[in-house]
Amino acid sequence: MITLRPLTIENLPSFYNWIRDEEAIFYSLSIFQKMKTDQQIEDWFINTINNKKNSNHGIFVGDVFVGYAGICGISTTNKSGEYFIFIGDKDYWGKGVGTEVTKQIVKIGFEELNLNRIMLTVSVPNKGGVKAYERAGFVLEGRFREAAFRNGQYHDKLVMSILKSEYS
Repeated sequence: MITLRPLTIENLPSFYNWIRDEEAIFYSLSIFQKMKTDQQIEDWFINTINNKKNSNHGIFVGDVFVGYAGICGISTTNKSGEYFIFIGDKDYWGKGVGTEVTKQIVKIGFEELNLNRIMLTVSVPNKGGVKAYERAGFVLEGRFREAAFRNGQYHDKLVMSILKSEYS
């Protein structure tokens, strides 16, 4: 069973390993590419859990903490925000966790946060992510050309969104 719970300081140790795993962070936040020390990771994590402008949730499969997801950049004026997900525990990749979590966060966005639009960006090579977002109802809006630089190469990022009127 996949559940979302508040992130707590007890979740921090998992991030020390995940953020140092180049494969785990390959398609994730650019800031993850630069964090090398425990202090940098801790500072980022404390900022994350204290940021009340974002909707942050720990991802749990049973009692196992596997990542976090939520909506950032929430605009109460425009009733919009940007979806994010990071599954750091690679044992849970490719098992439908991303699709299920995405659906749960979209529900929170529309039903609890009263948003009208939720968007995201995803790296083109992240085929699993693209599929998960499509299964959750996101549609392609456009492409940012050569917007990400990883391992000495540029790759495009897709812009996808879902509207409240499309949510069922």
